[in-house]
Amino acid sequence: MPKRFARSAWIACATTMVFLLAACGIGNASTGRAERPVVLTTFTVLADIASHVAGDHLRVESITKAGAEIHGYEPTPDDIKKAAGADLIIDNGLHLEAWFGQFVAEIDVPHAVVSEGVTPIDIAEDAYRGRANPHAWMSPLNVRIYVDNMVKAFSDLDPDNTAAFKANGTRYKRQLQRLHDELVGALSRLPDNERALVTCEGAFSYLARDAGLTERYIWAVNAEQQATPQQITRTIDFVEQHKVPAVFCESTVSDAPMRQVASASGARFGGVLYVDSLSGPDGPVPTYLDLIRHDADTIVTALTGTAR
Repeated sequence: MPKRFARSAWIACATTMVFLLAACGIGNASTGRAERPVVLTTFTVLADIASHVAGDHLRVESITKAGAEIHGYEPTPDDIKKAAGADLIIDNGLHLEAWFGQFVAEIDVPHAVVSEGVTPIDIAEDAYRGRANPHAWMSPLNVRIYVDNMVKAFSDLDPDNTAAFKANGTRYKRQLQRLHDELVGALSRLPDNERALVTCEGAFSYLARDAGLTERYIWAVNAEQQATPQQITRTIDFVEQHKVPAVFCESTVSDAPMRQVASASGARFGGVLYVDSLSGPDGPVPTYLDLIRHDADTIVTALTGTAR
């Protein structure tokens, strides 16, 4: 049985089982639900952003946990049960969550795509020609659009608290603007030959655009399971040609290919960047704002050899 068909059949079967159990009064996701409506997001970054907009009026949860790889995530029966009991599901869109269409196909719950209205950047790879880079949240300016979409979706869900959602959104967008200014200011220190961001995944197109950096990567999307020799060689050649002092990798994938690039080119391995997931509450990036600040600090420190 083809893998895609098997996954689709499994999700449909699991979804049917959840609803049968609910109809019998067994495992009903709505039993004992808190009075606040439940908003379910596809990954932790969206959950944190949504929590700032929702305030105390909604309960926001993430399907995936801290540290999870979002691109090829495999939903569990418990995920489907949670989704069936939610009042609203929000996803990033831009083809980030490859599994999401099958996940919600049989679930009668409203959902909103929070990247709607973002100006996409196309992936610069022939295999993905015409496909948008999905990591739009790596630009705080784009997240201001995410916030507007959340305000609308939350107001439709809970009209009595529309004023609160708007006020929360306005307050958070001010923080996002300050964060953007910090990011651009920090990375503006880099000299021309260091204004290159070399990472494992091509997840930094929006951040690089905002900060005026040249982006290079080993693979375009984390759905690619391993680096090819051609990809590694191409990255080594770029680092050597442009004398890039440091290279990076993301927290949700193996850094072994990038360490190979560093060893062959003489560049430093500059550290771990966060994109697809927050850390736990005691980790370095418990919130989205922390994620962007951590990445900016790590990039500047590694490329210049000095701490901010």
